[in-house]
Formats: sequence, structure tokens, C-alpha cells
Amino acid sequence: MLTIDLNENKQLVITESAKVQTKQGQLLIKVRAAGVNRADLLQRQGNYPPPPGDSPTLGLEVCGEVVAVGEGADGKWQGQQVMALCAGGGYGEYVAVDQGHCLALPPNFSAEQGAGFCEVFLTAFDALRQYPGFGVDHTLLIHGGASGVGTAAIKLAKYFGAKVVATVGSEQKRQACLALGADTVINYRQSDWADTMRAEGLSADVVIDPVAGDYLNSDLKALAQDGKIVILALLGGRYCEQLDVARILQKRASIIGSTLRNRSSEYKSALVKELQHRCEAGMLSGELTPVIDTVYPWEEVEQAHQRLAQNANIGKVILMHK
Repeated sequence: MLTIDLNENKQLVITESAKVQTKQGQLLIKVRAAGVNRADLLQRQGNYPPPPGDSPTLGLEVCGEVVAVGEGADGKWQGQQVMALCAGGGYGEYVAVDQGHCLALPPNFSAEQGAGFCEVFLTAFDALRQYPGFGVDHTLLIHGGASGVGTAAIKLAKYFGAKVVATVGSEQKRQACLALGADTVINYRQSDWADTMRAEGLSADVVIDPVAGDYLNSDLKALAQDGKIVILALLGGRYCEQLDVARILQKRASIIGSTLRNRSSEYKSALVKELQHRCEAGMLSGELTPVIDTVYPWEEVEQAHQRLAQNANIGKVILMHK
């Protein structure tokens, strides 16, 4: 089969590889489309290695057809179009995925939307569920509101009846987030977002933060009493100078580090099941569909990575097989 792999110069090239085999409880998916994620860029740089036993091939989410059912998996999946969260390997012609990490492709979803759903919606959903009962009368602050996770978080928070404050780096992205339903969108290049929130009397029950670094102190300023800060990435650096611990105590704040990739298979399966239970109606109505920025042919994977690396995207970047 064909896969996209790294050569010795860390360039992405299409190579011939042995066809992947299913393990206990897995489905073999013929990939139609795959989502591109910032984790792929980090892994390519050597900064985000796959957990032991997972595929070294890039790609954490796909959409495609189940062409084989492994031992112990339910035969009902055979021939179904699915969208799936992968433990690596999504940049391949075929990928083996635990059946619990798959969702039937909703009839109103395109293959591109299916490929762009799982990683960002499950990540955002997992962050929001850290605050039990999050919904009406609550507020989300999401940094990078126009990113894949950001757009998913806006849609989920609005679906649950909450208010949304988002930060972005351009007017185009500000308008995109407002169009998705965000109540307040702040361009951090034009004003200090924490000061703007304070001036407008806004505070956040949940902060989804892929920046970290010195953003943490500002997050704490913007946080409501008993609020939770969920850190997803370290775009602003791994250290926060002079973290204001007094404010953590004052607000009874929780700071939570969250990654999805190294969770157990059982955790991911339970997360998929809960998201389906709570959000299936929104998926079928079209309220909870991923925002697709750009679709690239499989052969243009370098351009896809460049677009994400340049932070030019609004929503998801997708790779599509012919």
C-alpha cells in the first residue's frame, strides 16, 4: 500500500509499504481523506513521538470505508463509511483503528468533513467536559478561535447553550469566529484580550488554551470563580514566568493539562461514545460539522503542512485521495 512517510531529510514522500494488519477489535479502513493536525507537524520535527506500539506514520484522523473487520470486532462495520480517531497511520492508503474509536459517517457529512471531525471535536469536547454541567449560564474562552480545535469548541459551546469569547490574530479570523456564533472575539494583535474582557465585565468558566507560557497569568485574570484552564499545547512556551499562585487560590482555579493521543484506548472509546450520545443530533442537523479551510490532493501534503505551519488556516486542512 502507499503511505506518506518522512525520508532521511524529514521531507514527506509517498512510499510503498506493507499493508497494515488489524489487531484484536480493530477495523481496516480504506482511507478516502485524512485530517492534518498541528501534532503532525510536531511529530515531523521529532517533538511529539507516537506512544509505544502506535504507528510511526503521521495522521490522527481519517474518513473512509471499512474493508475488513478484525478478530473480535463487530461485523456490522463491514462496508460502512466511517470517520475515525487514529493512533497514527492516517497518512496511509489503509489504516487499522480500534472499533470504539470510529463513528458512522453521518449522511449529511462529506468525506472531507468526516476526515476533519474526530481529532478537533473530541479534543474540544474532552476539554469542555472537565467542567461538569458546562452549558447555559457558563462562558468559554478559547484562544486560537479560528483553528480546527477553536472552531469546534465554538460550535460545541454554543450547542450547549454557553457564551463564547475567542481570541484571534486577524480581522478575517475575527469575522469567521463571529459567523460561527462566538459572542465576543478579540484580535490580540490590536488589544490586550485580558484587559478587554475585564473592561467588558467578562469572565470565563472554562479556558481552552493551546498557548500556555505567559498566557497563564492572563488566563487566571480572566477566569471566573471555580473556573478551569485546560492547556492543550505550548505554542507560547513551556514555562510561565512568575505564575501568580495567589490568584489560583483566590479563584479556586484548576489548571489541567490535556492530551488525547496518549490516552488509553478505553478512555478514547468512552469519549467517542459520550460525544455521540450528547452530540449526534447536532451532527445530523448540521450544527456540529467541522469548518473546512482547504482540501489538498494527497500528493500536495507539503503544501498542506505549510498552510498549517503558517497559521493561515481557518478550520481544518484536509488531504484527499483521488
